[in-house]
Formats: sequence, structure tokens, C-alpha cells
Amino acid sequence: MIPLKTKEEIGRIRESSRIVAEVLRLVGAEIRPGITTLELDRLAEEYIRSCGGVPAFKGYGWTKSNLFPATLCTSVDAEVVHGIPSKRVLKEGEVLSVDVGVRRDGYYGDGAWSFPVGVVSPEKELLMRVTREALESGIAQATVGNRIHDISHAVQAHVEAHGFSVVRDLVGHGVGAKLHEEPSVPNFGEAGTGAKIQDGMTLAIEPMVNAGTWRVRVNPDGWTVVTADGRPSAHFEHTIAVIDGKPEILTQA
Repeated sequence: MIPLKTKEEIGRIRESSRIVAEVLRLVGAEIRPGITTLELDRLAEEYIRSCGGVPAFKGYGWTKSNLFPATLCTSVDAEVVHGIPSKRVLKEGEVLSVDVGVRRDGYYGDGAWSFPVGVVSPEKELLMRVTREALESGIAQATVGNRIHDISHAVQAHVEAHGFSVVRDLVGHGVGAKLHEEPSVPNFGEAGTGAKIQDGMTLAIEPMVNAGTWRVRVNPDGWTVVTADGRPSAHFEHTIAVIDGKPEILTQA
């Protein structure tokens, strides 16, 4: 069952999403060669808590012996998502994808952005641009009268037209009183299929795009998802609400 949100609930999701957007802007301004992902994580957690929020990812997971230990997911180059912040020093030419979730007043916001570390290669610049554009294309399809896989198809079509591939093992999702709700929002699919889009839906749309194969694997840490061929990946995500038939981006900075 897909939960439809009231105006009040969307207001609470909007507030959590605003903090997400501010964290991404704050962290993005600090990304440079020489900084560690752990430093970025500490900055993010301090800011979230100063806003009365709680880091949504910290302590998240299905296996009690391996809950996610940090505020941010920090994924570098061939790391697609769920990279764990550490003392790893960022280097010139890398791509860093930052994913963050916030819970405030019982509701969640979720967002991600990929950043260049210094100057990156033309391929990585294109990969990030195409992934961001694919997110915009997907969001544009989140209108009443369309279906969920219209979003999916728009993302896939834009990505594949540029010679890249969408990750198929991971998907976007509903978001609200839970971090992950129905419906699933794949980044590939057949237009005109899937659940009908309705007012009150709140969705986290998140293209994960690889320069090479769409296939991925999970590192021994049980969290970090990496490309199977070692080529770079990018990740962009917005939380949106469908209001009066149209999508509104809640994680817009």
C-alpha cells in the first residue's frame, strides 16, 4: 500500500528535506583534495543535530551486528552508494557522491549529490551532468495521470542515450514516516506501467548511473556497493511531493 500524505505531513517532510538540502550545500562547499570523508561526516552530523534533526542513516540496517555507523554515505569513484566515511583522504580528480537522510518531527527527507574533487576528467564531468539531468527528467514525469515507471523510463532513456548505464539492483522509494516506503521507483522500466501517481505521494527519486556496466557488487564491509568493472559512478537524489498534480522538489537548496 502506498501511503498518501496530508498537507501537514508534507510540511514535516519538507522541513526534514530542507535540512538535507542545507547539509548537501554545507558539505559540498568543503569538498576538496586533502579532506577526509570522516571530517565531512562530523560536519554533517553537527549541523543536523543543531537543527533539531536526527541522522537517518546512523544505526540503520537489518543486521544488528552491522548497522550503518555514520551520518553520511560517502562513495568515491567506483563506489556507487553506501560508502562508509573514514580517514580516507580525497584526491584530485575523484568524484564523491554524498547521500544524507534526516528525521525531524517523525518524518524523513532524503537526498544525494555527486561532487567533483578538484578538477575531474571530461568523462566524469559528463557522467555527473547526465545523471543530474536524468533526475530532472524523472521528476518531470511525476505528475498525476502518469505512472511510476514513466519516471523510470525517463531516467533510463536519458542515461542510455549518452552511453551510460543505470544500476538495476538499487531503486528509489517512497519516503515519509519511514525512510523507505512504497512504492519502489526503479531507474529503468517500461513507460505506462507501475502504480498510478497520485496527489500526496512523496518519493525519493535517485538515479545511480555507471560509466560502464550496470552490474554492481557489495564490498566485504556489507554496505559499500561498487561497480563490477571498477569504472566510476554518480548519484543524484531529490525528495519530491506530488501536489496539485505536479511534482514539488522538497530537497531543493
